Amino acid sequence: MAGELFSDSRRMSGWVNAIGLAAVCGVLLMAFVWQVVYDELPCPLCLLQRVGFVMVGIGLLLNVRFGPSPLHYALILFSALAGAFAAGRQVLLHIAPDDVAGYGSPFLGLHFYTWAFVLFVLTILWTAVMLVFDRTCADSPRARVPGKVARAIIWLFFILVAANLVSTLLECGVGACPDDPVSYLWWPR
Repeated sequence: MAGELFSDSRRMSGWVNAIGLAAVCGVLLMAFVWQVVYDELPCPLCLLQRVGFVMVGIGLLLNVRFGPSPLHYALILFSALAGAFAAGRQVLLHIAPDDVAGYGSPFLGLHFYTWAFVLFVLTILWTAVMLVFDRTCADSPRARVPGKVARAIIWLFFILVAANLVSTLLECGVGACPDDPVSYLWWPR
């Protein structure tokens, strides 16, 4: 009975982490599609937020692939804190009375940096909850190689990270990114 419960808990944790990784893929995909379709290049703080989401995704990927670990959750937690700091800074930059428009187009009434801040705070809370529930799994044998769905999510994550990396390289080159980007540095149109 206890062995079945333990196995079910580990399997449930794997699925919850895979769903979290799929959510990170959704965030990265949305940001990338918005950038390409609406031609809104990310600013340096936006790029830092994407790095935060990528690092959160790496922590989730490690949990999916190798099983839950406090070290993986620490990576998620510190990445979400750094991302929340970058997003919070950008929110504070754009709440000045003379900055009515903010940066970029809003999505469902909020700018992407506001959404990022909310998602990073939710990630921090989710990580705390998962640390409570996954602590029984920390001493268990590592989870097996993930199933086909989890592998597909992992590959989607790698593809999205590569696409965002290429777009950042096209936008900024190898130097510092412009504060208010209006065109790609390495892809003139």
